[in-house]
Amino acid sequence: MKICLVAAVLALGAPAAAAQQFRQKDFDAYVRRGLQMLQVPGAAVAVVKDGKLVFAQGYGVRTLGDTGRVDAHTLFQIASNTKAFTTAALAMLADEGKVAWDDPVTQHLPAFQLYDPYVTREFTVRDLVTHRSGLGLGAGDLLWFHSNYDRVEIIHRIRAAKPASSFRSRYAYDNVLYIAAGEIVPTVTGKSWDDFIKERILTPLDMTESGTGIAFLSSTADIATPHAVEKGKLQIVPRDSVDNTGPAGGIVSNVSDMAKWLLCRLDSGRFAGGRLFSERQARVMWAGQTILPIGDPPSPLAALRPSFSEYGLGWFLRDYRGRKLVGHTGGLAGMTSQVMLVPSERLGLVVLTNGESSLMTALAYRLLDTFFGAPPTDWVAAFAQAERLERTQADSIVRARSSSRDSLAGPSLPVARYAGTYRDELYGDAAIALEQDRLVLRFRHSPAFVGDLEHWQYDTFIARWRTAHIEDAYVTFALRPDGSVEQFKMEAVSPLADFSFDYQDLLFKPVVR
Repeated sequence: MKICLVAAVLALGAPAAAAQQFRQKDFDAYVRRGLQMLQVPGAAVAVVKDGKLVFAQGYGVRTLGDTGRVDAHTLFQIASNTKAFTTAALAMLADEGKVAWDDPVTQHLPAFQLYDPYVTREFTVRDLVTHRSGLGLGAGDLLWFHSNYDRVEIIHRIRAAKPASSFRSRYAYDNVLYIAAGEIVPTVTGKSWDDFIKERILTPLDMTESGTGIAFLSSTADIATPHAVEKGKLQIVPRDSVDNTGPAGGIVSNVSDMAKWLLCRLDSGRFAGGRLFSERQARVMWAGQTILPIGDPPSPLAALRPSFSEYGLGWFLRDYRGRKLVGHTGGLAGMTSQVMLVPSERLGLVVLTNGESSLMTALAYRLLDTFFGAPPTDWVAAFAQAERLERTQADSIVRARSSSRDSLAGPSLPVARYAGTYRDELYGDAAIALEQDRLVLRFRHSPAFVGDLEHWQYDTFIARWRTAHIEDAYVTFALRPDGSVEQFKMEAVSPLADFSFDYQDLLFKPVVR
């Protein structure tokens, strides 16, 4: 099998000390236990060390209820681990003198605009990729999430997003501005971001099994299916189509190919056939740009509290056991991934999973402990306990809201009077219609967002979306003195809702015709 051939390089690829510390059978058993404890159907792992592949292997199944096994060539969506490819593309263009990190964005994208004219004028290419724009966490994600907006329209609409903090003062993770970063590529090269990534990165690195966009998944039957726990049960969930947010999260790959990417990054951009980018650009991308706040992790994960935490250019930077870590995570519906590099040890690893737990990070730290020669910590158990604590806290909040609900407090208006077309400056139009004596909410540009409005209390309803794995949302109406609807706001019901469900940023007002 392919897996056995790849894993066989362990004896040749790893230094003697690392080989002695790393026991393949022990790790295999640990992964299988992790799959069970953290409810993940399958995972793939690769490790590189000192310029060579240590191992690449798959575990579990591609699809729940099927016999197809995950192997080193199984394709996964790597989600936000794509961001490092986008900054690498910009670094290559910087080496060619076509772009500079401190160029104003409007120099390359003249139509680019944010809410504040001053910020628009001062906003640089570096600002696009360092999460310090002043926008709120995940601002504008509903512009791309399950929507039919293209990249140009998404970038145009982000100008309506109001800032949550002052410019460059605070870290807040953002996807939309990475889309804008990717759109710089065609303006200076004449090639789409997708073509540039393929021709200038994937092909030179011989990452022949990787691509951009959902369509690439049709290139093979060896594909991981997304899964998540819904109502306490692990099940298949709809795949996120992210073609319109490609530069922020659109690459599809496997651990066999990703190992080649890790080797290149650990060698400052060098590969067998030459260089992707200069050593200078390699240093720039791994230099801290935005300081991240350091909070106290849940008690089971207390040992992971870093001494420093920063964001570079497409990479998170932090420390662990006295070493600098360079890494990133990725998450989409039913897909999570972890890339972690330790430059001082010439060590790199990638974990791809078809579930939504923290298994990828638990396995990453287990491997770090092993290769550092540190006493082993049961990170699978620690992350499982942390997830239980998080769920318990969230359930408590939901129960408290339910207990304070006044179920006898009906809506102020006959339900038909809430129907109509509404518009949010950022997102666009939504429609509420009365269908079979029930209100139905539809986001005009997001076909998956069709929700039945279930009355909660007073003028608040809950949108129960018909598409699985979309977070339910409170929908609260405000009325004018004459009893007509003035607006409605939204808020995720679950405290555990991913930040990409940025309902709270929307303010829908009736469209007057």
